[in-house]
Amino acid sequence: MALVLTTLAQPAIAATTYPLTVENCGVKETFTQAPQRVVTVGQHETELLLALGLEKKISATSVWFGPLPDALTARGKGIKKLADNAPSFEAVTAQNPDLVLAQYHWHIGPQGETGTREQFASLGISTWISPADCIGKSVTDSSNADGARSTPFSIAEIEREISELAAIFDVQAQGKALNAALKQRIAKAQTLAATQQTRPLKVVFWFSSSRLKGDPWVAGDYGAPGWISNTLGLKNIIDSHDEWPAVTWEHIAQAQPDVIVIAEMSRRLYPADDVAVKKAFLNDDPVTRNIPAVKKGHIIVVPAMSLNPSLRNVDAVEAIGEKLATYQVER
Repeated sequence: MALVLTTLAQPAIAATTYPLTVENCGVKETFTQAPQRVVTVGQHETELLLALGLEKKISATSVWFGPLPDALTARGKGIKKLADNAPSFEAVTAQNPDLVLAQYHWHIGPQGETGTREQFASLGISTWISPADCIGKSVTDSSNADGARSTPFSIAEIEREISELAAIFDVQAQGKALNAALKQRIAKAQTLAATQQTRPLKVVFWFSSSRLKGDPWVAGDYGAPGWISNTLGLKNIIDSHDEWPAVTWEHIAQAQPDVIVIAEMSRRLYPADDVAVKKAFLNDDPVTRNIPAVKKGHIIVVPAMSLNPSLRNVDAVEAIGEKLATYQVER
């Protein structure tokens, strides 16, 4: 009876009233109904719709770093994939979408690699760019550039996107539940990290490199890995507002990181996209093999998607936090 009363006492979540106008990355979009046919240009947007239970709305997807997480695999089975990387404007419009969701502004922004928002609007197609790629960032950066942030990324930007898309698709209850689940998981990971650490461990996040022996792309402290570090009480050794600056291994070695987090991805544009290649380099190179993290084997592998602003940032917090717990006796 108490459970029944508690349920009855909760206020009902109001349905969306259409037309609904939402401002997204400086552009106002008006929806007269919940979108029915969506093309996603970015894995984060695909996973967000799946997490909201909107898989039947996805006509096609594109831009992938790797497989779906286990929790979303069943929902994402059979969804049409246009391309692993950026699809063409023609390929997207051929799906007859009423909405195109993009993870990065360089795909459908002012210099869109796939097309501009104006081009889609001329065909009556609404567009959406993840707010995490606009808030605190310039949206006029040249195409295909990660750019710099003027304000640090926060998971609040992902929570905001969840709420806004839940309203657009009229699934507010699912959005509220998803945000609540993320908060609970973050709090649990923070508690675990706080009980294990005796001092702030120094960390570096290695995404990839254009040349294996060249300067690696590592995470600055204003992007998603900066939020991950702060959430777990770690100290990112790269002091930069750029999301993925190229930094010399000599500079990294001098900072003596305790932990190295490396990105795992299916993409193979560069040799360092491969985790095995990354690990072999770290252990063989005369500069990197003496880094404390390498000598102690404190190398943590996480999916590349979890190091870019997305739902997966919480996955990274959990995975890194759990791994850090096993280092307790060595601190």
